[in-house]
Amino acid sequence: MGKAIAGKIRELERTGTLAALEKYREMTPQGVQDMLRIKGFGPKKIKSLWKGLEVETIGELLYACNENRLVELKGFGAKTQEDLRKKLEYFLKSQDQFLYATLEEVGEEVLAHLQQALPAGTPVAFVGAFRRRNPVLKGIELLVGGDLSAVFDGEELRLVRQEEDYYLARTADEIPVRLFQCRPEAFGSKLFRHTGTEAFTQYFLERAQETDFRDLAEEAEVFAKAGIPYIEPELREGPGAVDRALVGDRKPLIEVEEVRGVLHAHSTYSDGINSLREMAEYSRDRGYEYLGITDHSKSAFYANGLKEDRLRRQWAEIDVLNEELAPFKIYKGIESDILNDGSLDYPADLLQEFDFIIASVHSNLRMDQTKATKRLLAAIANPYTTMLGHPTGRLLLAREGYPIDHRAVIDACAEFRVAIELNANPLRLDLDHTWIEYALEKGVLLSVNPDAHSTGGIHDIHYGVLAARKGGLSADRCVCCFDRTDFEAFLAGQRV
Repeated sequence: MGKAIAGKIRELERTGTLAALEKYREMTPQGVQDMLRIKGFGPKKIKSLWKGLEVETIGELLYACNENRLVELKGFGAKTQEDLRKKLEYFLKSQDQFLYATLEEVGEEVLAHLQQALPAGTPVAFVGAFRRRNPVLKGIELLVGGDLSAVFDGEELRLVRQEEDYYLARTADEIPVRLFQCRPEAFGSKLFRHTGTEAFTQYFLERAQETDFRDLAEEAEVFAKAGIPYIEPELREGPGAVDRALVGDRKPLIEVEEVRGVLHAHSTYSDGINSLREMAEYSRDRGYEYLGITDHSKSAFYANGLKEDRLRRQWAEIDVLNEELAPFKIYKGIESDILNDGSLDYPADLLQEFDFIIASVHSNLRMDQTKATKRLLAAIANPYTTMLGHPTGRLLLAREGYPIDHRAVIDACAEFRVAIELNANPLRLDLDHTWIEYALEKGVLLSVNPDAHSTGGIHDIHYGVLAARKGGLSADRCVCCFDRTDFEAFLAGQRV
């Protein structure tokens, strides 16, 4: 044993800590330290991701896996990336914080189990934040109009404990499930009561013509008795939904089936898994009318961003595919990095050749609100910007969005006729639904974009639509719901 080790032993004995260890802990982000808790994921690989990709949280790392960032790093490959992705998802699941996308299928399985275990005709429905389709959840909640004794089989559903007004259970994969119980004749009353937030429900009762909603079998009866038009579950977050319903003249909320085009998609030209042809044919075969391909621009070196020579090759391939696949059409877009000063990532003479441009921030995410907002405002004012991509850069359960003045950004989009993306990736769902109403008031168009890095990623449109509905978006105010004629008129209007 040398002097150095002996000295550290004495320090530990005397103080209970090691100054050197504490020094390095302070230098290491907490999220990087959390990675050490993931089984089979060692310090060398963690350091290489931290320093090579500037990944500092588990959520950021999961997003990097989903966007194929790891495959180019030394010591990693597609197999390692996929194995790590599964470990990260399991780790996040164990923290009892879940993305809606993670629980949606599990919820349907629990519902099917209940329907099979209960007597035929027993009413069962989702309630709470799950029914409101909140992007982040603590578990699954359901209401059962009958006896629950038969549903806890110890396998599909294991009873943890019984509280005063609900049962807490867990699935085989340890997903928490809360079950509320009521009499069948009161199912509609309780479905209403257990769906909205407390703020929504309290205000609803204050504005209702009558307040006795006991023993109503159907939820629609609650609204009829209250004299308030039906409010979709997604909207039952606060008092504003009640006021808007009473004013009337509400447009139907957007539906997945109303989306006509896939905007914001990546191919193997940058960091996508599937080729341009595969992305186009997959979109066409699922009934979409067009694809707006938006691979990364040249500054996105981490994502194999396109320099001009490769961009020209992509455009030539698009021309060939458009002749072959007509009337389906591929539009020549780009996801252009917004640089630190707010400029876009190509010279003006090249920018003007694109059909459309999504401007997004991918670097230097730690600006303060003033600088971050100024950066976005400069990009929005650029005459070639068609759409602002994922405005805050947030990653749910992983990274707060960079601080921006939302009102100033939305006002600028209104002034310069720039649409705003609601990024449908369930890790993003950015623009947050709480800002949709303000954007609509200002006349800004939105677009539910999958940010697809594979053909499978196109299905994320589903989650984006759910988030858009929470904000009250209708199809006529959503760019990706335009048919080709209206979409091209929208693009022409951007260049006036």
